Amino acid sequence: MSKLEFAGQAGFILETSTGYRVGIDLYLSDCCNRLYGLKRLMPFVYRPSELNLDLLIATHEHEDHFDLDSVPVIMQNPKTELLCAIDCKKYESAFKLDSTRITYFKPFEIYENENIKITALPCDHGDEAPDAVGLLIEADSKRIYIAGDTCYREDYFINPLVSGVDVFIMPINGAFGNLNEKEGAKAADIIKAEMTIPCHFWCFAGHLGNPQIFIDEMDKNYPELKYNLMRVGETAEI
Repeated sequence: MSKLEFAGQAGFILETSTGYRVGIDLYLSDCCNRLYGLKRLMPFVYRPSELNLDLLIATHEHEDHFDLDSVPVIMQNPKTELLCAIDCKKYESAFKLDSTRITYFKPFEIYENENIKITALPCDHGDEAPDAVGLLIEADSKRIYIAGDTCYREDYFINPLVSGVDVFIMPINGAFGNLNEKEGAKAADIIKAEMTIPCHFWCFAGHLGNPQIFIDEMDKNYPELKYNLMRVGETAEI
């Protein structure tokens, strides 16, 4: 059985039944405050040096997904592989990352080993991140669809690859080209996952996102669908 931990913002840590650990879009620092004045409001869960990951994934280059203050520290562990969208390549030389442990991928390209299979899927995060991707993660005979930072694209959600997945994760902040709470609920209705988990809210004041609106929308219009509003540091079994 896999375990999925919410690390805040759009970050999750997946641990498979074999102990293989994957960090996804981890924002562990306050670098967006230093760079853009976007102060982190969520509590810190981990120091980057505390993590012992087999794989670190960044769905695109934005610093709350490719954390400039955390990725270089996490990658100091010689066993950690880095899997990321092609727009993250600019950081490789800047942070002197080991290129032999980095894989860049585009939509419908696949990363696979004996523990996990990950398919990059298209998403629409606007002109500022045209290379951003979503993820279909398959491990322990379960499927997890992470929409990534994306606006509402029904044509992307109507996809047999992600229909009826075990877990569907999507943003609900409704800013910077992302789904809002009601659009997230509509996407959940299309996907019809066993469990839907909203994320990307309450980390920055300007990013918006009200999980209560999402809950009300789900309860009113899609009462047959299950969701899990995870607190930071909470772990769910899949």
